[in-house]
Amino acid sequence: MADLFQDDLPPAPAQAPSDNAPLADRLRPQRLDDVVGQEHLTGPDGAIGRMVAAGKLASMILWGPPGTGKTTIARLLADAVGMRFVAISAVFSGVADLKKVFAEAREHLRIGKQTLLFVDEIHRFNRAQQDGFLPYVENGTVVLVGATTENPSFELNAALLSRAQVLILNRLDAGALSKLLERAEELEGRPLPLAPAAREALVATADGDGRFLLNQAETLFSIEIEKPLEPAELAALLHRRVAVYDKDREGHYNLISALHKSIRGSDPQAALYYLARMLVAGEEPLYLLRRLTRAASEDIGLADPNALVQCIAAKDTYDFLGSPEGELAIVQACLYLATAPKSNAAYKAMGAAWRSAKETGSLMPPKNILNAPTKLMKQIGYGKGYQYDHDAEESFSGDNYWPEEMSPQTFYEPTDRGLEKRIAERMAWWEERRKALRDE
Repeated sequence: MADLFQDDLPPAPAQAPSDNAPLADRLRPQRLDDVVGQEHLTGPDGAIGRMVAAGKLASMILWGPPGTGKTTIARLLADAVGMRFVAISAVFSGVADLKKVFAEAREHLRIGKQTLLFVDEIHRFNRAQQDGFLPYVENGTVVLVGATTENPSFELNAALLSRAQVLILNRLDAGALSKLLERAEELEGRPLPLAPAAREALVATADGDGRFLLNQAETLFSIEIEKPLEPAELAALLHRRVAVYDKDREGHYNLISALHKSIRGSDPQAALYYLARMLVAGEEPLYLLRRLTRAASEDIGLADPNALVQCIAAKDTYDFLGSPEGELAIVQACLYLATAPKSNAAYKAMGAAWRSAKETGSLMPPKNILNAPTKLMKQIGYGKGYQYDHDAEESFSGDNYWPEEMSPQTFYEPTDRGLEKRIAERMAWWEERRKALRDE
């Protein structure tokens, strides 16, 4: 029976790509040992290495950035254990296509040939389509190998995740990318026309994507270059790679989390780096300003109340100047927050007060602090005994402001950092005065 998705299959290991094939295809590994940068999975002690050694594969989700070898690993896995390989893309396939794949897999299983079904971009299948895999994975009709660049915890059904191992592929580091360049030079029989600094720059611009790096190398091989290029000449020749960034997916949340935590950790250099990453990738500046303002309240608070002022001023400045001039105000706010004294006392006080309010939300305040606009209200004690603090000694009456059925609570506990140190001293003085007035 012919495979429905025969056109989607990569070349078999024994079939060499044509000389006209892209460099990345001509360098595609023929053995798992040739895959670079993923030795933690493909090595003898890795999850994939152990499965291959045992000759039995479990369903798995390969999660990693673009150009890290997900498709190649899936094909080589099938070769390594002698399984039939079928590849589909969730971008182009639907339920009807999956039914045909499963029907063919059942036919092959009857003659003893198990199918490895590779699903690229598996996160693009909706929840119902993902559920369609479950019975065929459970009964062994197919071994599912899904590939995704998105966090499986967010994008895949829990039921599917419970039936598959999630294996994380690393972004290719400089060493792995350099190996790819060396292989490309060996295949082409000549070195890349690059000075050492330009070679390092080329590796850096790949941002961990091996496929992109090889495409750039292929461009360099195709051009007649008289002398090795320096970094500036390389930059002028090649298009700059756009940072991988999706505003509504995990990359977005990873970077904003890194920015917020760098501010909280008082690392202005890292905070500025992540701010730059997001702005360069096209993040909406007003979104960043909202998050900076939140950090000013959550992580700095009254230790430095000017942090909040800086954020609002930065927002007004950006509104006034626009981009790119207004982005400097965002930078200033970011650096102010990262270098300010830190306190989450207000944030913690809010949580404690909200919990208490939910538990005691029906209690009346004490009558002495209630207004009495009518005669009846005066007769039943509203406002009786209220002391106007400005008329008291040192403008402090020490009166009780808590419901009679409730003991005074402590929600806000200032730190000894920044302005809060002075606030703590003031609060301690008030508490001593209250005790003294109660004892009189």
